[in-house]
Amino acid sequence: MRRSSLRWIIPTFLALQLGLLWIQGAQMHRQNQVLQGLREDIQALTESLDHGQSAGQEDDSSSVPAGFQSGHDAKKQAAVLGLDEEQAPAAKELQDARESAQKAVKEAREAQAKVSIEENIRKADEAKKVQSATAAWQGWVWGAMALVALTLVARSMIRRRS
Repeated sequence: MRRSSLRWIIPTFLALQLGLLWIQGAQMHRQNQVLQGLREDIQALTESLDHGQSAGQEDDSSSVPAGFQSGHDAKKQAAVLGLDEEQAPAAKELQDARESAQKAVKEAREAQAKVSIEENIRKADEAKKVQSATAAWQGWVWGAMALVALTLVARSMIRRRS
């Protein structure tokens, strides 16, 4: 009778160990998916920052009409045509528009930096939650593995005495 009960205990513990290993693998797979998602989010964020900075630099030069980009040529034409009085308000409007655009770009970059910081805080909180969830079940897994090891040692001792 004792012999038959030991025959069922060992496969049961091995099946239990296999189940725990499967759970651990599933948890590791889930963590890997979360990390890949975070990596993709970071890459998208850096790409958007790179595109935002390069677009901001291009906007400064492309928002100015070609006639006003070279101030020396525009002044020659104004002097030749005698339209210096009409060009001054237009140049002032252009300068105001340029300053306004630069201010808007600066504010947008500041807002994007704030959003980026908030996003990083949110992702850090999610990572902490995942880590705490992993730590919660990991103790049980180690305990079960220790129990399996103790069972195997006890089994070998019982076999030696028999």
